Amino acid sequence: MTTPRLEVGQPAPAFTLPDADGTPTSLQDLLAEHGKVLVYVYPAAMTPGCTTETVDFENALQQLRDAGMGVVGVSPDAPEKLARFRDKHDITFPLLSDPDKTMLTEWGAFGEKKNYGRTVMGVIRSTFVVESDGTISMARYNVRAKGHVAMIAKLLGVELPEPQPAEG
Repeated sequence: MTTPRLEVGQPAPAFTLPDADGTPTSLQDLLAEHGKVLVYVYPAAMTPGCTTETVDFENALQQLRDAGMGVVGVSPDAPEKLARFRDKHDITFPLLSDPDKTMLTEWGAFGEKKNYGRTVMGVIRSTFVVESDGTISMARYNVRAKGHVAMIAKLLGVELPEPQPAEG
């Protein structure tokens, strides 16, 4: 069973999901606040790949905001887990919870995927850009966590700062 995917030019399906504090947050609210919204979907907070991707989005947040867009992450994690994830990694943009995977399914980001050569049902790491009129202007599925933010920034024409070497 293949999950239908969103395509450029389609209207983004509306959603209202709780954030890490349990506050309902809608796509309309985010569009009203930012004008344009980058929505990324990740499988699970606190895992290495999802942590890398989320921290990379946080590090690029100012440049993305300067380019006129907000950022929001969506996963099936409970708000309590998202709050721990946010606080541990100093994430300042909303992380939304979709435990029943309704939004993820509507956006084509939950369904069959390959995992170590086997076909399984799960969250498909994806990124979307929603324009101020609510239409999709970018839809990327099965993206890799590492280097993903740099690739998206390049596609959007957003200049990112050089990564700083980790202190150790």
